[in-house]
Amino acid sequence: MMELQEIITLVRRTKAFVANRERAGHIQVKGPADYVTQVDTDIQNFLAEELGKMTPDIQFLGEEEGLHEMTADTYWILDPIDGTTNLIHDYQHSVVSLALYEKGEVTLGIVYDPFREDVYHAQKGQGSYLNGKQIHVSGAQTLRETIVSVGTSPYDREVADDNFRRIRRVFDRSQDIRRTGTAALDLAYVACGRTGGFFEPLLSPWDFAAGMLLVMEAGGKVTNFDGGPLSLLKRGSVVATNGKVHEELMEVLK
Repeated sequence: MMELQEIITLVRRTKAFVANRERAGHIQVKGPADYVTQVDTDIQNFLAEELGKMTPDIQFLGEEEGLHEMTADTYWILDPIDGTTNLIHDYQHSVVSLALYEKGEVTLGIVYDPFREDVYHAQKGQGSYLNGKQIHVSGAQTLRETIVSVGTSPYDREVADDNFRRIRRVFDRSQDIRRTGTAALDLAYVACGRTGGFFEPLLSPWDFAAGMLLVMEAGGKVTNFDGGPLSLLKRGSVVATNGKVHEELMEVLK
């Protein structure tokens, strides 16, 4: 297995693609509120090629090729840009999210924020880190003591009514809510204690794979809306917290 530092260095090289505003303007529409820019494609192609050289025996699953059956039990899971709509508008909250899935679990997660030069990383059993310094979830004991970030699942407008009712209930119980438009960054913020929780009704594995490990290794908890484990093979709901407010947040979401 290659060195962690090599992979982080590789992921940081994607900043040059993100900084290219002209490429961010080359937009294809995949579905309602679902876009892909040339930057997404450039980063996916770049990382697929470079990771292929580093780890030729590991398969690759990237957002821009969509969910499909993997024939091996170990593969990279990449979201080349989580926050594509943000990128289009230069609303500077977009990250690169890379995870390594091995035999049923995520063993490595990296979330790179090129606008702040922040690298969040976690390895299974070894804690979570921001720019090399260990991070931990917040100490909030109740929702009243924290802020909660929310996702609107904009590609799935049919869940909006239920979701906005949930958001209202969480808003009433917490100090406030936040919406960044990138689930991977929201999960990183839970991991480093900036927020006490995050939820979204429908996300794909590349949205949450790396961030999920960050939260768990920082001492938090991640489940679906039913309280069960997340599937890395299909879309589903995600609730991530510092662990202490998990039951309270789940109760509010129900």
